[in-house]
Amino acid sequence: MAKFDAVKASFWGQGLYGVQPPLTDAVIEDAECELGVRLPASLLEILRVRNGGAVAERWNAFPTDVPTSWSENHVPLDEMMGIGRHDGQLSLLDTTYLVDEWGLPSPLVLLSGDGHCWIALDYRGCGKLGEPSVTWFDVDDGTELPLAADFRAFVERLAPAASLDSGGSDGDPSAS
Repeated sequence: MAKFDAVKASFWGQGLYGVQPPLTDAVIEDAECELGVRLPASLLEILRVRNGGAVAERWNAFPTDVPTSWSENHVPLDEMMGIGRHDGQLSLLDTTYLVDEWGLPSPLVLLSGDGHCWIALDYRGCGKLGEPSVTWFDVDDGTELPLAADFRAFVERLAPAASLDSGGSDGDPSAS
């Protein structure tokens, strides 16, 4: 398991697609007001390095103990949304619309997804001012899978999808 600061330093991948303008205290305050929640400090630390975009290949998957519609042993994190309204790109600020559009429970803050599947900060157990867990939602099959107790723990368990796809110890034995 990687240390949070090591992941934070190398979290972001190449390219500018999905990157919002640099995060400021005023943007955070406005986002928390609009979303009606307190965002985790660990999420804000990563977004202060870069405000959204592609995730580096070494951190682009979260291992799971059960199969999902995505994989036998992980969920993807190819991109993570930032906070802002730049060039019509999706942002954490689009959560309210997307939750309604895809019939997701509330309160959530969506971090990554394509409509059919989402990784989200899940405030249902902690309240809007608490420390949210991180949950995978599969809209197509109506399932949800708790991933981590909080965002920091989620980040520390991230791994390269390539290592999980290769049939490692938790992977599909037929892939070996």
